[in-house]
Amino acid sequence: MPYQFNFDLTRVSRFFFREVAEAAHKRKLHRRIGEVALHLVERFRIQEITGLDVTQALMLLEDLIDIQMKNLSHRERFLGTSRRVLFLPHCSRKYMDNRCKAVFDRNIPSYSCSHCSPDCLIGQATLVGEKRGYDVYVLPGGSCIHHILQKGRYEALVGVACGEEIKLAEGLLEKTGLPGQTVPLIKNGCADTEFDIRALKRVL
Repeated sequence: MPYQFNFDLTRVSRFFFREVAEAAHKRKLHRRIGEVALHLVERFRIQEITGLDVTQALMLLEDLIDIQMKNLSHRERFLGTSRRVLFLPHCSRKYMDNRCKAVFDRNIPSYSCSHCSPDCLIGQATLVGEKRGYDVYVLPGGSCIHHILQKGRYEALVGVACGEEIKLAEGLLEKTGLPGQTVPLIKNGCADTEFDIRALKRVL
């Protein structure tokens, strides 16, 4: 959990994310959103819903815009690839104890989903990814991503993580030259994190 604060956007309208990206793109705001960012924070009652202060809300908003802009800029190259990999966060599993039947491979390291709970977000995302031809890794952290990319000879990747972790991964994407698509968490923390499965399906 690289962010120094927790957030939960699960009750925020999905239109919020779409309008943020569109507003930034149209006004070429990107990381300089100023008054428009404050307006969006107020309009969608981000502080009230999440309990974040203005600084944290703006930081989160800027990261969400940055993620959407980078997805748009890499989309064409991404669609031109065939061998892709999907990275999922282990903290979005339904259970974080022995009720989860995922098998952990220390050599990668990664969890292999056993599909033990049909309402598990990771189980659902794994099935979607595999059906679309992705190799899927459920990761305890991002340090093994470079090794997986090299070993698998992948042409593109999709990653689900919090905005701060996505920013940290940008350097790796620049180094490898691979086009990436990312899906931010809408609820962070060390467990019970969440992402929008519909957003992931659109990206895949």
